[in-house]
Amino acid sequence: MSLFSWIIFGLIAGWIGGRLYGEGRPEGCLTNIVVGIGGALLGGAIYALISGQDFITRFDLPSLVVAALGSVILIAILRRLSGDRR
Repeated sequence: MSLFSWIIFGLIAGWIGGRLYGEGRPEGCLTNIVVGIGGALLGGAIYALISGQDFITRFDLPSLVVAALGSVILIAILRRLSGDRR
C-alpha cells in the first residue's frame, strides 16, 4: 500500500476502533490516523501469532477488521497506561 493508502486506511480503522471502544468523545483526524495505523500493525502481529501465518496488508475488509480490532486493543492499552480507567 502507498503512504496515502496507509493514511486513509488508518483514519478509517482508527475511527471504527474509537467507536467500538465505546468512548463516545470525538478524536481528531491525526489521532485516528496514528491509532489506526498502530492498530493495524498490532492487529496484524496478533493475527500472525494466533494463526501462524503472515498477514498480507491490503486495503480490503478483512484487513480493516483486523486493524479496527487492533485499534480497540491499542486504545485500551493507552488508556490503561495513561491512568484513565473509563
